[in-house]
Amino acid sequence: MSDTGGEADGDGNAEFGPYEAVYAHPEGDATAARQVKTAAEYGFDGVVVRTREAEYDAGTLAGRHGIDVVRGVEIDAADPQEASGAVGNFRGDCTLLLVRGGTDAVNRFAVEHDRVDVLTRPFGDGGDVNHVLVKAAVEHGVRIEFDLGPVLRDDGGTRVRRLRKLRKLRELVEDFDAPYVVSATPESHLRLRAPRELAAVGEQIGFGAEAVRDGLAEWGRLAARNRERLSDSFISPGVQRGRYEE
Repeated sequence: MSDTGGEADGDGNAEFGPYEAVYAHPEGDATAARQVKTAAEYGFDGVVVRTREAEYDAGTLAGRHGIDVVRGVEIDAADPQEASGAVGNFRGDCTLLLVRGGTDAVNRFAVEHDRVDVLTRPFGDGGDVNHVLVKAAVEHGVRIEFDLGPVLRDDGGTRVRRLRKLRKLRELVEDFDAPYVVSATPESHLRLRAPRELAAVGEQIGFGAEAVRDGLAEWGRLAARNRERLSDSFISPGVQRGRYEE
């Protein structure tokens, strides 16, 4: 499976529009190809495929639909020890490495490790986010995901509780200027929502449409950063090749 890159402007600085991070078969209900096709129709500039086992060729899909396709791996671990082993196993296999949170222990593990790009779904299994975790995310450059999926798909008390948690997370992110991404966590192309719809949800949590758009674009910025770090211009992550290492 190949990976594709974004386009750059005349100065070499990439400009990114909205990206969505999707699940694909066998973890999701739609193939990666169907997710990418629908995302392109909805106006996304790129798609991160979270499912490691999904079968697809990123270059082929990108060429067919005219959007960036990023290979990701989302680790779903029961505890920090299992998560640590998975990070070591899969970091070299993907452009973006995500750790699915949901418990306080796994949430903390994710934000304290430089090799992790994104903590996803931090409220999934009763977990929470506080100022300690957000400060750690800032220190280690780990993005925290605003998962809008439950707000879009749940109703009643569940939706109210999730909105409350997202508002709390929004306040913490703003207070500490923490890095973040935004997603609707779609497991099917039928659950994809256009960027303008996600921006409208952002208004409900007091986040603002522009902040949501920035969180959608952050997926693309992260992918571009990691692709550069993995290129031949770097000896190792974060250490750029100098003239004496040619």
